[in-house]
Amino acid sequence: MSHKYFAYGAIGAALAVALGAFGAHGLKDTLSEDMLEVYETGVRYHMYHALALMLVALLADRIGDTKLVKVGARLLIVGIVLFSGSLYALALSDISVLGAITPLGGVAFLVGWGYIAAAALRARKNA
Repeated sequence: MSHKYFAYGAIGAALAVALGAFGAHGLKDTLSEDMLEVYETGVRYHMYHALALMLVALLADRIGDTKLVKVGARLLIVGIVLFSGSLYALALSDISVLGAITPLGGVAFLVGWGYIAAAALRARKNA
């Protein structure tokens, strides 16, 4: 499990850097200040969760229940796609209905972290 999800996190982090650079250099004269802030929020959460995915992958064996950890890791990926992706799309298109997708990504993040916490607590209980 750990190699695959570490790679997903590393790829996600590289994409966050590329998208952040694109936003900072390619969009600063194109987007309004508000939409640039929306875009930057997407990049920030994208990077946080890509790095977190790498950390979870490194610690997966120590966390415990690999099924719970895998579900949690997958939900972090879903969260990146839905949360950050919807913010990128909203900022670039200014179609406000796309903002309705963002909370679904936030829920995926929260539930993913819940699964990872449950795995860690279960491992502690079984130790």
